[in-house]
Amino acid sequence: MPIRKASSIREIGTDQLQRDLKDLKQETVHLRFQQATGQLENPARIRTIRREIARILSVLNERAIASESAEPTA
Repeated sequence: MPIRKASSIREIGTDQLQRDLKDLKQETVHLRFQQATGQLENPARIRTIRREIARILSVLNERAIASESAEPTA
C-alpha cells in the first residue's frame, strides 16, 4: 500500500478508511513480530505505517466532529 497524503485520504469513503485502518493495524502487528524475531528487513516501514494510521484516524475524527456539528440540536 503506497503512502497517501491526508488530502487524498479525505477523498476515500469512511467504510474504506475503516477497512484500511484495520489492515494497517494488522500489518503493524506482523511487523512487530518480525522485529522481535529479528526478521524485519525494513525497520522504517513501522514508522510509515504508524503515520498512515494517524492520518486515517485524523480524517475519521474530522468527519465525526463535522457530523456532530451538522446535526441540529433539540
